[in-house]
Amino acid sequence: MFDFGFSEILVILVLALIVLGPERLPGVVRRVGRWVGRARAMARQFQDQLEEELDFEERRRAAPAETEHAAPAAPAPHAEPAYPDFTSPAAAVEPAESAEPPETANPPPDAPQIHEPRA
Repeated sequence: MFDFGFSEILVILVLALIVLGPERLPGVVRRVGRWVGRARAMARQFQDQLEEELDFEERRRAAPAETEHAAPAAPAPHAEPAYPDFTSPAAAVEPAESAEPPETANPPPDAPQIHEPRA
């Protein structure tokens, strides 16, 4: 950033000693040192945030490309097949839930009662 050599820093310190005096110079140097430290910390924090955002953007752009080229995942061994096996005729027929016809089956207790008109 600023390229100060030893001779430039020595000239600045001598001028500060003459202008400020020996009593106030240590306090001013301390404050200037704190300001410089804070400025460096802020610059480092800004740089870290910028690098983190660029990393995030690169990962976000790379993610769709990875999913397009990835092989499909194998199904879990305990998973049921997505479609029923219709190779045998018995597999295509589903068993009935109850042996009673729907008209005589007992309706649930909270179902509304339907009365048909008598002819």
